[in-house]
Amino acid sequence: MKNAESARPRRAVLLAVFLLVWALMLAFLPAPAAAQNRPGAAITQMRLEQSDDGVYLSAAVQFELPSLVEEVLDKGIAIYFVAEAEMYQERWYWTDRKVAQVTRHMRLAYQPLTRRWRLNVSPVPITGTAGFGISLNQNFDSLGDALEAIKRIGRLRMGDAAEIGDDPLHQVTFRFRLDTSQLPRPFQIGVVGQADWNISAERTARLALEKQR
Repeated sequence: MKNAESARPRRAVLLAVFLLVWALMLAFLPAPAAAQNRPGAAITQMRLEQSDDGVYLSAAVQFELPSLVEEVLDKGIAIYFVAEAEMYQERWYWTDRKVAQVTRHMRLAYQPLTRRWRLNVSPVPITGTAGFGISLNQNFDSLGDALEAIKRIGRLRMGDAAEIGDDPLHQVTFRFRLDTSQLPRPFQIGVVGQADWNISAERTARLALEKQR
């Protein structure tokens, strides 16, 4: 009994020393480059314009695609982005009223046979055969060119001018995100908790309606 009792303090000391050494090793290990150096996504521009056929929102998004996501693309797996915009009418006597809402879905995929990048743009989710029939297709020679097209969100139709109203300023909320819910199921499970897949940004601003000449 005495030997067992005397061994317990030694085991506790050894365990404490091991945990301390392990903690020091973790502290000095370098963090992944993507997590250290990659800035988050940001919405750098929002513009509201009125033309003869309606009111349109344009926006610019800035982000860097992590190498992990590029590797998935190189394997022939498509990735999806979603851009959403909402417009509200301010009311002093009640909560603001939503007067417009629009969504744009974007599917980016590498075509190994042609060695080109294809971007599908649709107002509805592009899953299976859905969305492809009404999507706009663009082909690019490089991933950089395709990403530039994704970052420039042009002419999101918010509605007719009569629906929007004639207020001098309009409150608009714009959101942009990488949609991991449309990845194949094994990838959805694997990306849980990985910061590289968290590409999202949101911005709310009161915008003046610019009339096109």
